Amino acid sequence: MSAFIGSLETILYDIVEISTFLCEIFGVLVLVFTVVKGFVEWIRDGKNVRLDLAEGIAMALTFKMGGEVLRTVIVRTWAELGILGAVIVLRGLLTFLIQWEIKNEKQELEHMADEL
Repeated sequence: MSAFIGSLETILYDIVEISTFLCEIFGVLVLVFTVVKGFVEWIRDGKNVRLDLAEGIAMALTFKMGGEVLRTVIVRTWAELGILGAVIVLRGLLTFLIQWEIKNEKQELEHMADEL
C-alpha cells in the first residue's frame, strides 16, 4: 500500500510541476506579447498604450501567481512555504497596484472623452 501511495505522490508532484511550468510560461508569453503590442501601438501613437500595458501585466502576474499557488501543494518545509508566501504576497500587492492604476487610467480616459 505504501508503494501505491508513493506512486500517487510522485504522479501528483509531476502534475503540479508541469502545471506550474505551464502557468509560468503562459505568464511570460502574455507579458512578452503585451510589451511587443504596446511598443507597436506606441510607435503608431496609440492613446491607450498605458492601459493596455497595465492590463497585460496584470494578466501575466495572474498566471505567475497561479503557478505559485500550485507550487504550495508540493512544498516540503516551512522555510520554502515562507518564501513562497512572501512571493505570493508581493505578486498580489503588485496586482493590486496595477489594478488601481488601470482604474485610474480608465477614469482619466473617460474624463478626457467627456471634455471633447
